[in-house]
Amino acid sequence: MTLVRRATAELLGTAFLVAAVVGSGIAAQRLSPGDTGLQLLENSIATGAVLVALILALQPVSASFNPVVTLVELALKRVTTTDALVLVAAQVAGGALGSVVANLMFDLDAVGISTHHRRGEGPLIGEVVATVGLVVVVFGSLRSARIETVAIAVGGYIAAAYWFTSSTSFANPAVTLARTLTDTFAGIAPSSVPVFVLMQLIGGALGAGLVLLLHPESHPEIQEA
Repeated sequence: MTLVRRATAELLGTAFLVAAVVGSGIAAQRLSPGDTGLQLLENSIATGAVLVALILALQPVSASFNPVVTLVELALKRVTTTDALVLVAAQVAGGALGSVVANLMFDLDAVGISTHHRRGEGPLIGEVVATVGLVVVVFGSLRSARIETVAIAVGGYIAAAYWFTSSTSFANPAVTLARTLTDTFAGIAPSSVPVFVLMQLIGGALGAGLVLLLHPESHPEIQEA
């Protein structure tokens, strides 16, 4: 399978994921003004559902949509360094595209820099927890013989993590960067991004350690179509 195909799948998948996160956030704000809890419910359902669909559709090619997951794959020797760099670049580009498209779909400026500051120890701890859990769920699910297991597990986990983590579970550097480009419900101010991404990387490293502890046997590469 060519790297171009895999990078295209990562770009497309991350773009649709971010478009769903941002777009459903905008729709939620407009449909349920003044009710933050309902807005979050609408946002989380849409995000979880689109993850299931995108992973099912793109997993035969490539369906990480997340630099942390790709870096863990690199650590587990599932991808080469060159491949990882290309895939992460595609994820970041796809995320930015998804945010722009979501803004345009709802008649907003293509780029609106977010002013939603996300600070405090609680949300930062939440990002570590969210990312640890995501890595464990992804690489644990990959051991199943049924291809749909990963999609259902990841979609369900992210939908739940919107609620049980104080950060609403960004757990993805590419998505975090993309969400700086929309000054809406799902946005995050650029000044909040560096520490959020740092917490995600820490969570990814801890998650990788747990994967190796729980599944010490070899981690064969995913079968390619």
